[in-house]
Amino acid sequence: MPSPEDDAARESAPHIDPQDTPEGACYLVLGSWMAAELTAQPAWQALTLQLNALNAAAASTALWDLRQIGQLDHLGAQVLWDHWGRQWPDKLEVLPPQRAVLDRVAQFSTDRPEPPAPGWRESFLSLGEGVLQVVDHGADLLALVGRLLLNLIKLVRNPREGPWRDLSGHLYHIGATALPITALVGFLIGVVLAYLISQQLRQFGADAFIVNILGISLIRELGPVLAAILIAGRSGSAITAQIGVMRVTEELDAMRVMGIAHSYRLVMPRAIALAIVMPLISVWTTIAALLGGMLAADLVMGVTPSFFLDALPEAVDAANLTLATAKSVVFGVLIALIGCHFGLRVKPNTESLGQGTTASVVTSITVVILVDALFAVLFKSIGI
Repeated sequence: MPSPEDDAARESAPHIDPQDTPEGACYLVLGSWMAAELTAQPAWQALTLQLNALNAAAASTALWDLRQIGQLDHLGAQVLWDHWGRQWPDKLEVLPPQRAVLDRVAQFSTDRPEPPAPGWRESFLSLGEGVLQVVDHGADLLALVGRLLLNLIKLVRNPREGPWRDLSGHLYHIGATALPITALVGFLIGVVLAYLISQQLRQFGADAFIVNILGISLIRELGPVLAAILIAGRSGSAITAQIGVMRVTEELDAMRVMGIAHSYRLVMPRAIALAIVMPLISVWTTIAALLGGMLAADLVMGVTPSFFLDALPEAVDAANLTLATAKSVVFGVLIALIGCHFGLRVKPNTESLGQGTTASVVTSITVVILVDALFAVLFKSIGI
């Protein structure tokens, strides 16, 4: 059986008691219509269901009796006023204090203004804001490049004080630990690419040309770009997260107080490490992709591995490997600079850390693809 406490709580909860009288329908407003009761989740859900169940046509002509209400504040009056459609019902029985509260709510209740339709001025301002953000990021990145060059000069002049331990750690974490995933992805890409190419070449009886297509596409383009995208998503995000956490934990501020340059101890080791590692990972990924393509060509088209290896040097010039290595160095430096750039711009909160990491990965991948397209256009013009 319900306890007296449960009965008291049920009576104090805001509710409406519909009654039929000789004069017509009557709604008795009972309970405590105060903020403390209305903000309780069970009471608010029950009251909302009850108000929605009331017949709108009958509610507008019924008698609303508030004289037996327990307590009424401005929040409770606002709930009733909104339910009445922000107009007084035809029949209303209230006490003078209750009428005063309802009058204040009716006086100060306003509809939310409609948001202005975006015009040419708002579009122009949003475009200008985007341009300013791009210029701001570009200026900071350019300053980071300048500080990196100065730090490299300082390192050459005084190599004994260089951050060699940090550099060796980054070489291991960015390079050695990335070998399994890059080899796996490269191998699978080679298999898929060789299978798709074989379907087309078989129609023309040009099975032997699969070596030319795989060699040029993997060594010159797909190998470096695929490795750069994997490193951008794997290590670029880690660089931003590491430096961003240092901002959140105020380690960057401590380094500044101790006179340790961020660009010398944080940016330069990562940039040098990626510049060294990226060509090696690119070659590693390309070899794995060629092995996958060679295996698929043997299984699907009957192109033996011995023929594949003999024809590959004739199909691909050494200039393509040189170009791929040069692109990989540029990709590595750009990924490191972008990761450090967004990491240094992180604000001391976790939301900014997540946004900076996401922006770092997206920007790195986009820049890698744009720079690769630029390399393709420039070196095609000079015959390489």
